[in-house]
Amino acid sequence: MNIGGRLKAVRETRGLSQRELASRAGMTNGAISLIEQNKSSPSVTSLKSLLDAIPMTLSEFFTDVESKSTPKYFYSANEFIEISPQDIGLGEGAARVSLRQLGDAWRHTLQILHESYPPGSDTGPDMLKHDAEEAGVVIEGIIEITVGDQVRVLNPGDGYLFDSRLPHRFRNIGDKNCVIVSACTPPTF
Repeated sequence: MNIGGRLKAVRETRGLSQRELASRAGMTNGAISLIEQNKSSPSVTSLKSLLDAIPMTLSEFFTDVESKSTPKYFYSANEFIEISPQDIGLGEGAARVSLRQLGDAWRHTLQILHESYPPGSDTGPDMLKHDAEEAGVVIEGIIEITVGDQVRVLNPGDGYLFDSRLPHRFRNIGDKNCVIVSACTPPTF
């Protein structure tokens, strides 16, 4: 996906200048320009800040609208929508967090994600926050989750459930890939 082009189109559709979006998101005008030209790849938290300033969810940003004439109930693995476009970490070859969404969450009241965290990856240095409730179950690997001032390492079969308005962060501290199946309602991530 052309992240920069999509951001520019959304910004222009909403009647925002680069300067105004930068001010609302707490970023520089130059940073917005570099992202829109695909010369810089935003972190999940930076992109979330930009979209919160528009306002638009990550889910809405990355989702192609499902056909309105025929409802879709079943999805093969290759039909999930990747909503985590950037590499997390430093330099080329950095570990990539994958957040694959089931269907078009914008048309529903529930968002389901198949999450994959390679060893050493995380959701970024800034804590995430959004208006929803979030829950998940670790399928394989281990994950360190911070919610507010609480930190916990979860193993396969362990789960979590919290108010997503609390600052939170996910980090794979293990040496194997971590897979989580999660849900968010309403779909605000």
